[in-house]
Formats: sequence, C-alpha cells, structure tokens
Amino acid sequence: MKRWLSGTFITLYLSALAWGIVAHSMKFGVNAHPMMYYVVWDMFCGWSPYETRFHVVGEGVSGKYYELGPGPWPHFSPYGDLPRHHYDAYGSTFRKMALNTLKHTDHEDMRRILVVQECWHKKYNLPQALWDLRFDEPREPYSYFWLFSSYSDNGELLTQNVDFLNYATAQSITDNPRLMSDARRGRPFFAFNPTLRDSASVLQDPTSWAGPSLSAKPYAN
Repeated sequence: MKRWLSGTFITLYLSALAWGIVAHSMKFGVNAHPMMYYVVWDMFCGWSPYETRFHVVGEGVSGKYYELGPGPWPHFSPYGDLPRHHYDAYGSTFRKMALNTLKHTDHEDMRRILVVQECWHKKYNLPQALWDLRFDEPREPYSYFWLFSSYSDNGELLTQNVDFLNYATAQSITDNPRLMSDARRGRPFFAFNPTLRDSASVLQDPTSWAGPSLSAKPYAN
C-alpha cells in the first residue's frame, strides 16, 4: 500500500512538473488558473540583486522636508518590520498615502510631494561576520537615490520617471559601443518598390493633418 501511494505521488508530481515546463515553454494556459503559478517555471523571474526602498517626502514652502509615508501612526507591515509602501513597485499608492498624511496632520503649506527611490546592492545586507568570510573588500554600503515621481501640494502629477534599475540597465546598454553597433547591424531592413502597388494600397502620410493648424503649448515649469 505504501509503495502504491509513493508511486502515485511521484507520478503526479512528475506529471505536474512536466505540464508546467510544457505550458511555460509554449506560453499555453499560463494564466488559466491560480494553481498554474505553482507549476510554471517563473518562481524567481522577478528577483533582483538590489534592495529597494521608497521615501514619500513633503517639501514645505520654508524648505523643510516631512516624512509622509508612512504617517505618524501605527502602520501595517505585511512581512517583518518593513512598511507596506515599500512593496509598491509601481507607485500606485504614494499619492494617496501622502495626501492622507497631510489631511490628518498639522504642517506648513507644501510646495510639492516627492517620491524618492533608494537602491543598494543586497550583498550589503550581510552581517559583518559573514561579509568578512565572503569578501576581501571593506563593507561600505552605498545607496543610489532616484526621483521616482513628484506631485503638487494637491496631488497633481508633475513628473514621473522610470524605475532606477530599469534606467541603469538602459544606460549600461547605450554606453556599450560594441552592443549598440551589433544592434544597428542586426536591425532588419525592408525595401519595396512603390510603383508596384495600386492606388488603393498607397499609404497615407502619418504626419499629414487635414484639420486646423496646431500650435505647441508653452511648458509651465
């Protein structure tokens, strides 16, 4: 009986694993059911070697800065002691959190609301004893600070930047002359003869405009 149960469990396990590999490779039914998360091969696809924190800061008219996230009251920490706004990688709650803090606190008039992203390499999270065993260099943590977004005092979006890690990745690609040369050399080129097309297939100029003339609006800084 035990051998039969063991064989059945192994068969089911290997079948689920094989189905997950096939579904992930063929992009078939990956999001068909929540249980698919446990069999497709994407458990660590979002892992990053950098630690990220978000600072929601209010800039007063006097030049003084105030911490707006989390507010000056007990906050919710879903995992350990880290407040929940640090898990908002897309920045969908920062504006609401800042305005809620300003609404329920006494403060001077705000000039703007800033969301600053802080990133540092996860290797600096090692305690000193493990650091000494692993690395020969001194343990000197260094953080990168990046303006993620900014809002007016009433919550109007002023600036929105990409995530710092995505920006750094793009910069590392564009700063590599060999990689950029390979990208230009591998870009596909399509050539066609316009005289071989009939009049019905002539493409319209996407820059043409049949309506009234448009004028650019000045940017209000």
